[in-house]
Amino acid sequence: MYRRIAIIITAIVAVFLGGTIGYMVIEGWSFNEAFYMTIITVSTVGYGEVRPLSDGGRVFTAMLIISGILLIATGANFIFSSIVEGTFREVFRRQGMQQRISKMKDHFVICGVGAVGEDVIHEFLNAGEPFVLIEKEQSVVDTFIRENPKILYMVGDATHDEVLKSAGIEKARGIIAALGHDADNLYICLTARSLNANLRIISRAVEAASIDKLRKAGADYVFSPEKIGGIHLASAALRPTVMSFLDSILRGQHLNLLLDEVIVRTGSAVAGKTLKETEISKKIGIVIPALKSVNLNKLTFNPSSDSIINPGDTLIGFGTPEQIVQLRKICS
Repeated sequence: MYRRIAIIITAIVAVFLGGTIGYMVIEGWSFNEAFYMTIITVSTVGYGEVRPLSDGGRVFTAMLIISGILLIATGANFIFSSIVEGTFREVFRRQGMQQRISKMKDHFVICGVGAVGEDVIHEFLNAGEPFVLIEKEQSVVDTFIRENPKILYMVGDATHDEVLKSAGIEKARGIIAALGHDADNLYICLTARSLNANLRIISRAVEAASIDKLRKAGADYVFSPEKIGGIHLASAALRPTVMSFLDSILRGQHLNLLLDEVIVRTGSAVAGKTLKETEISKKIGIVIPALKSVNLNKLTFNPSSDSIINPGDTLIGFGTPEQIVQLRKICS
């Protein structure tokens, strides 16, 4: 498109420059007279000749008029086609994206591309987890998706029911409210919970006083970047090796080890058995540092070998990505 614009501009300059020089050479006019005559000729306004034309001047004027008509027609066609192409391309692109979103399930909905939301999106991209992004400002989305063109997104207000429904909230696994105002995050929690009772809701809290309100509104987990940041900084100072180890695990860097959670499904190979009977550590070589019971809603650290694994329980696994995949298979 930019190349075509450059060609049209070059053609316009060439026509006006050529017309001006032509009149100066053929008719012997001054620059001002020649330039004025070129303008009224190319634009076909019909103001009349500056001076009577010679035979050569009439032939040149006829050629200049034809050039002007062709130039105007080409420019108008380009402008019209660009508008039509851009409009239809945008319509088809949005329809295609909406169709892809409508087919999604067990995905996450991420609300907001701020400083926090951007980090969340990068973590989801690294983990390969499906998600739909909701952002209010088109310019913010355009800037972000230049580096990540495959992201599924919607431009709209995440506090509106219809926008959340369009993002597939009713079939989603969870939602992350990362907007910059607690009131907006609170409304998202209320709306999302009413649309999907089984949804896992994670919300950002800008002010510490809003944490309890967000939990009451339906958030399963509330995080305050400022508060967590302070704790992280203190831990990095007091326990630097521990924090470096944990960061490497959570991000899956350097050590090629992951700390992940796996839900035990009904009818799986490990359901109803003890940890000892499953021989998870022996067969897979993975470590189970914690187990969350679905019945007691309690997290048990370093569970004993006699701990019974029930359907719905969550196993916390620590091992390589390949071992995590094996653990998912036997628990599915």
